[in-house]
Parts: sequence; C-alpha cells; structure tokens
Amino acid sequence: MSEAPHEAKTGNWRYQWELFLLAVSFFSRLPVPANLPYSEARMNQAGRYFALVGVVLGLLCAATFWLLSLVFPASVSIVLTMVFSLLLTGAFHEDGLTDMADGIGGGMTVERRLSIMKDSRIGTYGAATLVMALLAKFVFWGELAQEPQFLLVIVVAYTASRALAATLIYDMPYVSDSDTSKSKPLANKQSSLEVAILLFTGGLVTMFLGVTQAAVIVLVLAVFRYGFKRWLTKRIGGFTGDCLGAAQQLSELLVYLTLIAFYHTL
Repeated sequence: MSEAPHEAKTGNWRYQWELFLLAVSFFSRLPVPANLPYSEARMNQAGRYFALVGVVLGLLCAATFWLLSLVFPASVSIVLTMVFSLLLTGAFHEDGLTDMADGIGGGMTVERRLSIMKDSRIGTYGAATLVMALLAKFVFWGELAQEPQFLLVIVVAYTASRALAATLIYDMPYVSDSDTSKSKPLANKQSSLEVAILLFTGGLVTMFLGVTQAAVIVLVLAVFRYGFKRWLTKRIGGFTGDCLGAAQQLSELLVYLTLIAFYHTL
C-alpha cells in the first residue's frame, strides 16, 4: 500500500506512534508488534524519536540500577546494569564505536577506512576503544552513583547523547556505499522538523537536572558535535551508521564526565 503524503501524517497520532515503535525496534531489542508497518520513508522519519527511545532506555536502566542497589553494593549494581543496557540495545552503539575506531584508526585512505568499517571482525583499534569506553562508563558511574541525581543523570545521558548523534544526519553527507546498510533508510536525509523534535526532546529532559547543569551539558555537547563533525569530514568525508553509534557513545561518556567535573568543583 502506498504512503499518503507526509504532510497529512505529521498530526496523525497513530502514525507518530508507529514511527516511535519503528525507532524502538531499530535502536533497541525491545519487542514491538510484528505487523508494524515499515517503509524506507517511515524509517527515515522514525529518526526523530531517537532521543525519545533514549528516554525509555534510560528509565529502564535507572530502574534496574535502583532495584539492584537494594540488594547489591554499588559496584556490582553498576556492572549488572551495564550488562542490562548492552542487552537492551544489542550493543548496537558500542559496535558502531568499535567499527569506527577500527576503520579510521587502521585505514590510510578514505576508501580503506570505509572498507574496514564494513568488516565485522574486530581489530586492535576497535578492541582498545571498546574496552576503554566500557571501563570509562564503569568508573564514571561509580563516581556519580553517590550523587542524589544519579538515576536522572542516566536518563539525561541516554537521551542527550542520542539526540546529538541523530542530528549529524541533518548537515553531513552519508558516505557508506553499501545498498544493504541497515542505517541507509534512516541516514539518507533529515528534515528541520526531525531536528527540532530531537533537540526539543534532548533539551527538555536535560533541563530536569537544573538550568545551570543543563546549560553546561548543552554547551559541552555543542562543542563536541562541532569538533566531531569536522573530524569525520576530514577523515571520511561524512558519516556512516557506525559514526552515529560512536557519536552516541562518546557524547554519553562526555555527559558523565561533565557532571563529574561540575559536582567536583562545587
């Protein structure tokens, strides 16, 4: 069945709910209805809810940590919650970070870098990056776990990082030449409406930490986005789906690091 004009659907709540469920199915392992309508156009528009998926995943992880902390010490609760988070997403974003590190670290030309990214095997650069990213998350969570806002911090980091990652689609070219790439329907283009929804969702959730903390996080992430975009453009001429995963992982860690610095200097 052909899709009705996009303009006629932006106010259709059922259609928006289906787009959200598509985003959930793409970015997580959470179950969605088997008969959920799919098309490349719908998948492209579903990217607007990337940050909202982050809210859901963040809430689930925060609730998991809270429940585990009733039984286990903080360090054990953190490890188990990290495992739960990996299961929720199928290590989707961690895989992107690993592939990007292997490609850009191991390739000497743009073509070689893109070719390495498509290789499912993990190399030295990817392995080292993945280990350090997981270790950093464990250490950062350990530092933040004593803060009263820690559960909220998880939700904010999961949301803001996904909002940032998805906005790269708006003003960067998609450079993967694989017609079978899972990210291609999502990454081909992005409208101003989709960017607005992403930024509104990420900004609104971040504001729950307070105006000052939210402003600092937004500033830090804006600087990171600018630098990361320039770096990717220089290295591969644009972005791939793996780069979006890497952006999510790095910006999530940056949120934690920013808040650690913020709390440490109070």
